Amino acid sequence: MPMVIGVVAGVALVAVLVLIGLFKSMWRVAEPNEALIISGSKHRTEGLEEGMGFRIVTGRGTLVLPGVQAVRKISLDLNETELHVDCVTTQGIPLKVRGVVIFKVGDDFVSIANAGRRFLDQQKMMSERVHNVFAGHLRSIVGGLTVEDMIRDREKLTGQTRAACGTEMEKLGLIVDSLQIHEIEDPTGYIKNLAMPHAAAVQRDARIAQAEANRLATEAEQKAAARMSEATRDSEILQAGYQAERDKAAAKARQAGPLADAAARQDVVVQETRIAELDALRREQQLQADVRKPADAQAYETRARAEAERDARISAAQAKAKETELAATAEASRIKTAAIAEAEATQARGAAAATATRATGEAEAAAAQAKGLAAAEATRAQGLAEAEAIKARAAALAENQEAVVAQQLAENWPEIVKAGASAFGSVDNMVVLNGADGMAEMLAKALTMGGTGLGLARQLLSSMNQNGQPTNGTSALNGSAAPPSQKVPVEKDEK
Repeated sequence: MPMVIGVVAGVALVAVLVLIGLFKSMWRVAEPNEALIISGSKHRTEGLEEGMGFRIVTGRGTLVLPGVQAVRKISLDLNETELHVDCVTTQGIPLKVRGVVIFKVGDDFVSIANAGRRFLDQQKMMSERVHNVFAGHLRSIVGGLTVEDMIRDREKLTGQTRAACGTEMEKLGLIVDSLQIHEIEDPTGYIKNLAMPHAAAVQRDARIAQAEANRLATEAEQKAAARMSEATRDSEILQAGYQAERDKAAAKARQAGPLADAAARQDVVVQETRIAELDALRREQQLQADVRKPADAQAYETRARAEAERDARISAAQAKAKETELAATAEASRIKTAAIAEAEATQARGAAAATATRATGEAEAAAAQAKGLAAAEATRAQGLAEAEAIKARAAALAENQEAVVAQQLAENWPEIVKAGASAFGSVDNMVVLNGADGMAEMLAKALTMGGTGLGLARQLLSSMNQNGQPTNGTSALNGSAAPPSQKVPVEKDEK
């Protein structure tokens, strides 16, 4: 009997364990963030149309017949999708809108049923589908707005987008918890340009305010500095006035004596200055006569000779070039004639020889003529150069007669004095009356006789210039005095 009881107890225990295992395998509990969709038998759920054939369980447990019914879960958690939408405004300006959509499956049975029919096996694709819905509506809404509207009233853009997507999201069984527009990117710089006037205005106001503050500070500083300078000036003026009075009195006392000395010294300085000016004028005139005029004549002569030599070289070069050209022409004619003669040799040797002889004669005649012309041209150029040199010398002499005569007199002064003294060479005894005055008068007459050459030289040069005859050189005076009617020999200076 006890054995039977033990067997019965064991069977009952096994039966209980089996029942517990069956119950556990049949019992399903829906978590707070999920919904159970049970299909496989006909059920009627409140709010759903008839004939749906599935049951929705949320927040509680239910029995499911294994093998008869299927249980699947759909998440009620929040989902998030990033919006990266390229849009174009009604102004034709391209923009890039960046935002985020936070959504979930609705908590009511209708939303769960709609989401289950659409996303039960594709819950990972839910974010992509939502992004496509919002992207399309966002492009449509932005296309009817301006950039200014989007910037100033983003709530309006958000509200219109949520309203436009509400019906479609309801059909999908989804609800939007949040839609945020994070950023509006402007690749064209339109928004930046819109902000520039306002930024410039703010900067302008800030600069104006700063400048006004600086101006007020500067004015205050300048007024303080001016008051300080005014006080310093008044003090210095008073001190300077007192010092000036003291200095004036002392200066009058010190200058009483020096003023008298300075007045006397002034007269002396004036007289000395006048004497110095006269002496400087005399030295300047002497320098003009002794140095400048002879130097100018020498420079002009040198320049004239150089020009004459240059012209002679140019003429010689031209003649040489002409001679070379004529020789080349004659040679070319000779070669050409020889070629013609050789070509016609087969026809008439005699005629070719005559033609060659005649051509040779013409070439020689042309060469001789060219040489004669070149020699004549060279002779003509040399003559012109000599004439120019003579003319230059004559002009220099005509311009500087006094200097030339003075130079010749200076060089021959010993001979002139000797000629004057020769008048006394045959006198053995001489009686001089009137003492020293008589001796001075006699010597002066002798020197005058010896220096008569100066007047003769001047007369000769003057007569030659009036007759228009060129002077080829400088005259040399004889040592002896000659009467005015006699001719003074002139010596050429071949330079």
